[in-house]
Amino acid sequence: MTEVIHVIVGLMLVVGSVFALVAAVGLLRFPDLYTRMHAASKAGTLGSGLLILALALVAPQLDVFTRAVAGVIFFLLTTPVSAHLLARAAYLAGVKPWARTQPDDYSHSVRAAQSDSSSKNSGVSI
Repeated sequence: MTEVIHVIVGLMLVVGSVFALVAAVGLLRFPDLYTRMHAASKAGTLGSGLLILALALVAPQLDVFTRAVAGVIFFLLTTPVSAHLLARAAYLAGVKPWARTQPDDYSHSVRAAQSDSSSKNSGVSI
């Protein structure tokens, strides 16, 4: 049984390392902030999650296993939210997507939100 676990851990380490490498290459090769962030958040999370789960399987102590699983759950919960918030903040700050990004659906939502907020503030006198 120990050999089977070691083979599974080895496969998880190799696959996790490949996903981490793909995330790093995506950061270097993709043309704009949004596609780079996508590569880092998706492939990076999967790669680091697999590496930490491999650690959890091979660790003989229950506290190490529990912390590793908690770390993976933390990654899965926080990485998509933080990537979304960073992308939204960058877009609202004026960082434009790559010129060949089609369509830019978010621009309509931003314009609608800006017009709603300006119409609500137009009747306010200070």
